[in-house]
Amino acid sequence: MVKATKAEKKIAYDAKLCQLIDEFTQILVVAADNVGSTQLQNIRKGLRGDSVVLMGKNTMMKRSVKIHAENSGNTGILNLMPLLQGNVGLIFTKGDLKEVSEEVAKYKVGAPARVGLVAPIDVVVQPGNTGLDPSQTSFFQVLNIPTKINKGTVEIITPVELIKQGDKVGSSEAALLAKLGIRPFSYGLVVQSVYDNGSVFSPEVLDLTEDDLVQKFAAGISMVTSLALAISFPTLAAAPHMFINAYKNALAISVATEYTFPQAEKVKEFLKVSHQIVQLFI
Repeated sequence: MVKATKAEKKIAYDAKLCQLIDEFTQILVVAADNVGSTQLQNIRKGLRGDSVVLMGKNTMMKRSVKIHAENSGNTGILNLMPLLQGNVGLIFTKGDLKEVSEEVAKYKVGAPARVGLVAPIDVVVQPGNTGLDPSQTSFFQVLNIPTKINKGTVEIITPVELIKQGDKVGSSEAALLAKLGIRPFSYGLVVQSVYDNGSVFSPEVLDLTEDDLVQKFAAGISMVTSLALAISFPTLAAAPHMFINAYKNALAISVATEYTFPQAEKVKEFLKVSHQIVQLFI
């Protein structure tokens, strides 16, 4: 079998990506830092059915997206271009975006703290017996971790924040965590952005429930109503409040004067009776 040239591989990649863009209108842009080939293969198996995972160099993906936009007139796909930065991949799907995102999150695997890695989370070593013999105390001393010898083994006395989020893992920290058998980090595909038929939005939108949407809609109506009332501009939301306010003003005039109208009669009668009752107790 003749091995394909680089040019042939690029043509094949362009064709595949353009085909997927034609077939799917929903795309998850995922970060793939520290994701191994076996892990990626398991993700592909888990998503098999209505989703396709495509990896590639950013330059190749941008080139293919541009070619597709020029050939098809689908300019909306160009919104994908700014998202193709860093070590990212694309998940094309016809399924529910939230369900696909949750399925991808299942395939995170634990990983050791390797030297030079930027810590994605804080790493705290909890107190307790380490099972290490007293000859290993030098590791703890270098990192200023308070210890004591208990029954012939090293015991950590207090919790210690060994690595802070965003810091690079040093050789001493990596060696200690390895000795303790701690795999503090977990890696997998992480959804960074969502593309849906030309629109791009944050993955946090996928976590919104119907109740959240109702609350946001109600908050929006409340803001529109407040603005309309403040500038005396009639809107469907503000109209009931305007009518009530107008009725209150007319009622106030009616109560203060001899002028009356049917909707004010009951109120004026009530006030009259209330005044008579008050007079009885004076």
